[in-house]
Amino acid sequence: MKIVDLKCAVIGKNPVVRVVTDEGLSGYGQVESYKPYLKPHVLFYRDLLIGADPTDVERTMLRIRKMGAFKPWGSAVSAIEMALWDLAGKAAGLPVYKLLGGKVRDEVRVYNGAVRFPMAGYTPEDYAANMALMKASPEGFQIIKQAIAFHSPMAATVPNFYFGDATPVGRHPYRGMITERGLKHVIACVEAMKDVLGDEVGLALDCGPGWTVPDAIRLAKALEPLNILWLEDLITGDYSPAVLADVYRDVTTSTSTPIHTGEEIYLRENFRELIEGQAVRIIGPDPCDVGGIAELKRVAEYADLHGLLIAPHGTGDGVLGLAALVQVCATLPWNYIAFEYPVGQPAWWYDIVEGLPDPIVKNGMITVWDRPGMGVDLIPEAARRYLAEEDAHFFD
Repeated sequence: MKIVDLKCAVIGKNPVVRVVTDEGLSGYGQVESYKPYLKPHVLFYRDLLIGADPTDVERTMLRIRKMGAFKPWGSAVSAIEMALWDLAGKAAGLPVYKLLGGKVRDEVRVYNGAVRFPMAGYTPEDYAANMALMKASPEGFQIIKQAIAFHSPMAATVPNFYFGDATPVGRHPYRGMITERGLKHVIACVEAMKDVLGDEVGLALDCGPGWTVPDAIRLAKALEPLNILWLEDLITGDYSPAVLADVYRDVTTSTSTPIHTGEEIYLRENFRELIEGQAVRIIGPDPCDVGGIAELKRVAEYADLHGLLIAPHGTGDGVLGLAALVQVCATLPWNYIAFEYPVGQPAWWYDIVEGLPDPIVKNGMITVWDRPGMGVDLIPEAARRYLAEEDAHFFD
């Protein structure tokens, strides 16, 4: 079997990768919905893949992995890697988890991720009301993550929140030292959420990036009595091009509140200092950024050797990304907590794929399915209507 083409089309909000073979099989991968501009990045690798055997996933990845990088280039490499595993599974007639060594668990835990309810404002009362809605969500999440501080409009809407002077442009533009009033506001919002969730549902917080080290330590220590599951991306995160393991370690060693990061990191090499230096307690690689699902598993296993936990990122990965997360998380070591649950955007995505259970999530868990490949496949006849004119031949 040989690769004869690599295609990419934006379907809805997600760039979708299709690896085409000379035997009529195709494999699909999906990029985060936040990167609709990524099509040229994916097609950059086309000529490097033509002629390769897609079922030799690692050998094929050696052609392109070294040419990736932190976002956005790693996203393109990751989507191609997932498409290769989809192809390899289909060719073997096996679910991908079998090819990754077999499953450790029959169900995988997820947290809310892309299941969110609009916030009326950013007061403690608003956060409490939002948690009541989340707690009642039919998915029955056992873990809920909520955005606060610099990962929300709080910095721009709460008066005198921080001393920063950053020009508000680009992603996560706010950063700087938080005022006493701002810190008290954050703590009050977290307390309000915990009052609603109690000890029935775990609460994780998406915090930044943007915090200074002193403020990160103050927040983490102040929240210790609340048993927060983790504080995510306080220092770096999302489009940050650096890991800063030594800076994270200053925060981690100052508190018992678990510190979490990693969604922006590409490849296992760039997790090494975080893991070996015990810089955080929890890592959160995204299969759509780290280099794919095999790379995510390598990172998880190395983290497990060092006593670190893993809660993979995935909020914008779409339904094909969801399938990839289910397959790989079924195989991860016992340091696995839960992955961030992505949804189809727009909702018609569920009409153009086959293989998903209904409902997908029960009591915060997804049962691992056994269809070949990733187990969720596009239906060309249904998906064609959503293709742009320039992508009309995507399924040909």
